[in-house]
Amino acid sequence: MIRLQIIERDGANLHATLRNHMRTGVLKTFSLEKRGKRVVHVSAPGWMNWSAERGVVNCEILSPRKPGYEWDFLRAFIGRLADKYAEQVASISISFPQPSPPPKRKPRKKKQTRLIKKK
Repeated sequence: MIRLQIIERDGANLHATLRNHMRTGVLKTFSLEKRGKRVVHVSAPGWMNWSAERGVVNCEILSPRKPGYEWDFLRAFIGRLADKYAEQVASISISFPQPSPPPKRKPRKKKQTRLIKKK
């Protein structure tokens, strides 16, 4: 999971602009699902959950079917922002959460050897 925080320039209303462009087809490679709460890309695996509040767009990129491929969606989204919407963006912050530790294995029980009694 990769998290983004996009800070808009004053009065830019970037979230609404992106949402409208995805719905009308101006952004052909991205589309909306779940009533506009989820962004999907045509070829990148996974999706992005997003919300906006007071000039800040918070995003969370997930790729559960192909773990580790969130970067592909990130690359496409950041590239599109830089190409078409750079004048509306003040800054972008990317955070990579700590990877979860590998599951601990339970120690194997030692096999007990049988003693063979001689007659």
